[in-house]
Amino acid sequence: MTFEDIKKNPEVLAYYEKGNEILGFLGYTDHSPAHTALVAERTADILRAYGYGEQEIELAKIAGFMHDIGNVINRNHHAEYGALLANDILKDTDLSIGDRVKVVSAIANHDESTGVASDPITAALIIADKTDVRRSRVREKDPVLYDIHDRVNFAVTDTALQVEPDSKEITLALSIDENICTMYEYFDIFLGRMMMCSRAARVFDSKFTLKVNGQRIL
Repeated sequence: MTFEDIKKNPEVLAYYEKGNEILGFLGYTDHSPAHTALVAERTADILRAYGYGEQEIELAKIAGFMHDIGNVINRNHHAEYGALLANDILKDTDLSIGDRVKVVSAIANHDESTGVASDPITAALIIADKTDVRRSRVREKDPVLYDIHDRVNFAVTDTALQVEPDSKEITLALSIDENICTMYEYFDIFLGRMMMCSRAARVFDSKFTLKVNGQRIL
């Protein structure tokens, strides 16, 4: 079982199609394979920067791509539901039990409400997921109907995740149009996620930094 296999898996794609449809009705931003593919690659980039091997990186990409399939059941506890669905899919593959457990555990622990970064794959997944803030995640609709999640994402005009193992620092650098979203609104939505990234960075003996419009915020 490889990352490329998972990207084409019809069951995974069906879960995402329905789950993203449900989240659209609830007013959430995009949670389609466009988001999860980005998270998968960003998760791999973090581990690669810290010198982890290709096996761990491949598992991290699988976890990254599958991490949101639980939305098909319910947004609440979607991480736990997603882990159960992923386990059901992966148990019929050639992944070893140990590798399957790593993937399932990372998916189960990626949400800030109940999750914890206890290993490198989970930590990288958390950081990759929580730092995916961008204008293109906002669904096409009348801007008058934007809620705070839409405004916060739409206000981001540029985003970059910088991983610097030598200085032991992981930095999310954002450019935000404060005419669209105030800093108060940003932190109202993202403070919990940024704090989870901070805890996850400690797995790599690093610190997590947030810079907005060139100013260090966290």
